[in-house]
Amino acid sequence: MPLVPKGASQAMSVYQIDPLEDLRWRHFLLEHPSSSVFHTPAWLEALRRTYGYGPFVLTTCPPGRALTNGVVFCRINSRFTGRRLVSLPFSDHCEPLVDCPDDIEQLLCSAESLLEKESLKYIEMRPASACLEGKPEFRKAKGFWFHKMDLRPGLDQLFRGFHRDCVQRKVDRAEREALSYEAGRSELLLQQFYHLLLLTRRRHQLPPQPLNWFRNLVGCLGNRIEIRVVSKDGRPVASILTLRHKDVLIYKYGCCDRRFNQLGGMQLLLWRTIQEAKDVGVREFDLGRSDYDNLGLVTFKDRWGSARSELSYWRYPAHRVENCRPGWSMRLGRQALAHLPDGLLSAAGQLLYKHVG
Repeated sequence: MPLVPKGASQAMSVYQIDPLEDLRWRHFLLEHPSSSVFHTPAWLEALRRTYGYGPFVLTTCPPGRALTNGVVFCRINSRFTGRRLVSLPFSDHCEPLVDCPDDIEQLLCSAESLLEKESLKYIEMRPASACLEGKPEFRKAKGFWFHKMDLRPGLDQLFRGFHRDCVQRKVDRAEREALSYEAGRSELLLQQFYHLLLLTRRRHQLPPQPLNWFRNLVGCLGNRIEIRVVSKDGRPVASILTLRHKDVLIYKYGCCDRRFNQLGGMQLLLWRTIQEAKDVGVREFDLGRSDYDNLGLVTFKDRWGSARSELSYWRYPAHRVENCRPGWSMRLGRQALAHLPDGLLSAAGQLLYKHVG
């Protein structure tokens, strides 16, 4: 049964499809130039398995016809943070795959109708482009810096574009230290990565993502996910987790034991990742989003010669945009997280993340 946007005629029908079951969605993603790993059934299935989020796609294309547009959402049902539609939870960005301005108007109007029909709190969109600029019904809710690298130049040219002291010399130091490097999807690598993630999240006074989330990512994405670890004398010192979609590589998670930062482990990891990416034809390295006030991370990404732009998240209705600055109770809670033992810290993440999205 088609959905009809409020105030629209039957000729403007919008359809809701299941991206996990409808094979047209997979074929559409292969052809659309703006599709990302976050649109894929594998990513959506990992979200469903871990957090119970139900994905769906709104499209103007009726059953039996090839898809020419689509906007993917997840329903989040939380007694603590409210019921809402997000495109997409735990995804740095998720572009509406719509080329015609009339189509995106119809699809967003249909999503607004769902909000009213289901008494939802809000709709959140996370486009990589500025496609929602100038739409008064949506208001900017959050903003980030977004970095990406063009990997088409040769390796020598790329290396010369890195910061001399903070990247080039760190890579040289790591190679002199004979740090060992390993990449794959084994349970051992996952455990090493998660150990370093616990250290990093504790340092930042944040709960870690559930271990089950990463296991589901490995199980769902297969060879499109890679865990990379560097070690010193058998001790893991830095790790990153990357995702791949077509000719784009995404740096999604990174963590380290900062006692060994002087060894250059993180710099070596990224340099090896770039080398391997070029070997398999990757043309772009998506370094992900960074909070405006996380100056250390922003500066780290700047020093790789990457291009920096702004990434905005948008909400409807506009009056539902809330002040996201942490209050005193949240600050106290974060301080408490820093002192929890590993088991309780991990359990806190397991409990809280499904309500965040």
